[in-house]
Amino acid sequence: MLSRTADHLYWMARYMERAENIARILDVNHRMSMMPQSRIQEEQAWGATLRIMGLEAAFHQRYAEITPDNVLEFMIFDQDNHSSIRNCLRAARENAHAVRGTLTSELWETTNGTWLKMRDFTPEAFADAGAGEFFEWVKYRSHLSRGVTIGTMLQDEALRFIRIGTFLERADNTARILDVKYQLLLPAGEVEGGAADYYQWSALLRSVSAFEVYRKVYRDLITPARVAELLLLRVDMPRSLARCMKEVYTNLQRVRNAQSAETERQAGELEATLRFGRIDDIVRGGLHNYVIRMLARTQELGNRIADDFLVPVS
Repeated sequence: MLSRTADHLYWMARYMERAENIARILDVNHRMSMMPQSRIQEEQAWGATLRIMGLEAAFHQRYAEITPDNVLEFMIFDQDNHSSIRNCLRAARENAHAVRGTLTSELWETTNGTWLKMRDFTPEAFADAGAGEFFEWVKYRSHLSRGVTIGTMLQDEALRFIRIGTFLERADNTARILDVKYQLLLPAGEVEGGAADYYQWSALLRSVSAFEVYRKVYRDLITPARVAELLLLRVDMPRSLARCMKEVYTNLQRVRNAQSAETERQAGELEATLRFGRIDDIVRGGLHNYVIRMLARTQELGNRIADDFLVPVS
């Protein structure tokens, strides 16, 4: 496959997944903002959303203070924010258009239709329809795109690069959510693994569609250590790091080329680290440090994939 084609497929998938992830985070924060809280707590919660995406500095260049309305506008509609939902859906469509002949007609129509609807969506329409309805629409369109991809695309290299992009983006997002929210929710001075507010931790789980999964797996109170275990090490959890890295490694094996041996090895090593990891060891060594290392390794893996398969950045 031409590197330019692989590049467009990879980034089409990443941007669609990113739009869904942002919608998930914003939806949970919006729901939690309906609960009684102080101005400081509100600012911390919305500030955490910006830190998760690495956009805190960019936000402060455009807005004087962190408020729900400012963050929502910045993360949904801001055309200067490359990671706003609007720009993610636009970029997904542009990449899809560049390789339209490689996609099935159903996948192209789904991606194009999502952008056309988003393009006509205004902040006024957002206010009228309600935040919850909009976020559900973004998540639904991402689910639809993923289902159409799996249900209609040939099981060839094109599909493999779409899957690699999807799961690398998802791994990065899950790690960021866990790191920032874990530090925010764990009370100062509390030993990791101690009790914390049920609603706050359930909201974190819901942001990655893991609340029902948690109840099925653990059948007990929600504790920080178990949340971390579920989102890091459970290979049967669809949005966990372990699952994402398993998918990345498996699909890399299907597209290997003459120069990708080291990239494949590093992906396999990362997948094995997560598959055989123990949450007690991770918590004892510090969850934040562990997640930071995972994020660095995931980013390095993405860079190596770009070097081996995609269009070089000029």
